[in-house]
Amino acid sequence: MSIPRPASREQKKAAVDWRDIERRMAAAGAAIERGSMPPPDETQRILKARAQALAREPVPEEAADARIEVVEFLLAHERYAVESRYVREVYPLESLTPLPCTPAFVLGIINLRGEVLSVIDIKKFFELPEQGLTDLNKVIVLRSENMLFGILADAISGVHRVPVADIQPSLPTLTDIREAYLRGVMPDRTVILDAEKLLSDANIIVQEQVDG
Repeated sequence: MSIPRPASREQKKAAVDWRDIERRMAAAGAAIERGSMPPPDETQRILKARAQALAREPVPEEAADARIEVVEFLLAHERYAVESRYVREVYPLESLTPLPCTPAFVLGIINLRGEVLSVIDIKKFFELPEQGLTDLNKVIVLRSENMLFGILADAISGVHRVPVADIQPSLPTLTDIREAYLRGVMPDRTVILDAEKLLSDANIIVQEQVDG
């Protein structure tokens, strides 16, 4: 039976695992690099801030200077406006025919070049003081994809382009019903109505039928 001899010094040198040494050196280098990095909590905060900054899209200069075109008019000595993209035309109040069995704010119907349109007196709808009809009264014909009717204006002030950034949320003097149809208020207190809400509100759409 042969007894194994102890390894000589030369044999021990030959048995060195160089791959293991390379792995340890690589691990040590990584540890040194980690030592120069911020703590994990700070790293997480920095990464989150970078992600938020990247997600925040820059506001184009033209968007910051955006404007909308509105038709301004008077109602009970107050200034109102609607976006012109919802206005088909402005027409003098002529040949108004009252309609029975309709809400009080339905002023009647007009014949506009062969087309019968209902006219809404939004002074009554908004519970504003009434002034009676005059030669200055105009019908602002509002339109959407599915609806078409006119709203009564005491007078037309003009068509203007207003900065979107100047439109404020509300005024404390507005009643609840007017605030529900509010697009915003200009610095000169002109109330911009939400024409889209007016055109889609079931409370304004006349569904009652006249008994035959």
